[in-house]
Amino acid sequence: MARGTHDSIEDDRNESILIYVNGEMVPRNEAKISVFDSGYLVGDGVWEGLRLHKGVFVFLEDHLNRLFEGARMIFMDMGETLESLEEKLKKAVDSNDMVDGVHLRLMVTRGNKKTPSQDPRLTVTPPNIVIIPEYKIANTESKRSGVRLFTSAIRRGSPDYLDPRLNCHSKLHEVIALSQAIGAGADEALMLDVNGFVSTCNATNFFIVRNGEVWTSTGSYCMNGVTRSKVISVCEKKGIVVRQKDFSLVDVYSADEAFVTGTFGGLTPVIEVDRQRLPYEAIPGEMTSRLSELYNQEIDDYIERAKQ
Repeated sequence: MARGTHDSIEDDRNESILIYVNGEMVPRNEAKISVFDSGYLVGDGVWEGLRLHKGVFVFLEDHLNRLFEGARMIFMDMGETLESLEEKLKKAVDSNDMVDGVHLRLMVTRGNKKTPSQDPRLTVTPPNIVIIPEYKIANTESKRSGVRLFTSAIRRGSPDYLDPRLNCHSKLHEVIALSQAIGAGADEALMLDVNGFVSTCNATNFFIVRNGEVWTSTGSYCMNGVTRSKVISVCEKKGIVVRQKDFSLVDVYSADEAFVTGTFGGLTPVIEVDRQRLPYEAIPGEMTSRLSELYNQEIDDYIERAKQ
């Protein structure tokens, strides 16, 4: 049975959550935006996924800074500050009495158009801001058993036509890549860059372990992942050799371990790529386990600082 890094444990409390829609808290089954919304019409918007642990939005500054960078990239003035968006996030969780085990999707689109069109000059409202807070804990089965990847024919694009680092609403190429992987019996898609080197997965960043070294892509063609950056940082702090470099499927197939990173799932081991089984003695592997512990410690340290 296919599984992925975004599989979560069902929680009945989510049926009655309130969703933030342009300043109002709305019951889940009543939360709506216009069919003329720019995000719905042409994928014109940016978003972030965040975690709430022990009353703290983990790595909040990293996520909001990335959101503002994305908004500037698409020439969209959100009309917000870091502080005002934080207040909106707080409103979303406080209105639901949420303090822990929560995942939030913060979405900002350019606003409503007066007619279907790509032209931003036809936008007639301020940006639409939606925050969906859900009780969401990753299914531990993926961490226990690992996930299987399939290399998609869809490439990660060049920054000169849609920068892969842009966390935008235009995700159709990733949906196609994932659909190919699912069709091949895998859980998620591995994506190459325009030069044929390994880049990233459809929704997570990809790492391999070879001879005690941790390798990931250069970052030129992959998502600008917050968890990715934290893993690289803890490697550097702990003296673990980490290389951001070009490497190919030859290196992947003969790797000792592989794992993917993301805000929701943290570090998830990869057990198979293109039906090539990695040589695990135990899942997760030794390095993946160590890095997971170090990453979780980063989260705990951040929460402790935030509460001081």
